[in-house]
Amino acid sequence: MRARIETESVSVSPIVGLELTYLFEVGKLTEPASAPLAFLRRTIGLQVADASLAEVTRAAADLTWTRNPFDRLIAAHSIVAGAPLVTADRALRENLPNAIWD
Repeated sequence: MRARIETESVSVSPIVGLELTYLFEVGKLTEPASAPLAFLRRTIGLQVADASLAEVTRAAADLTWTRNPFDRLIAAHSIVAGAPLVTADRALRENLPNAIWD
């Protein structure tokens, strides 16, 4: 995974920022979303991916294997973008062919 991060462009769905903000607000994270995202922008050149919200929500509607709205939207964004989704989440990896964790 490290080699891919070092040689390929890396982007994140804007939904990730929203989920991190939510997790901070409910006390599951100790710092706001801006901190880790800014760190990743500086260190690996992380970009925010752009995709049509209408397309993402249409794709998310078909992902009935999860009730988590963040997982549905993030997975759908990767589908719409045609990009791999790097995740440690087992449910995402088991249900999303383009999910990777290596």
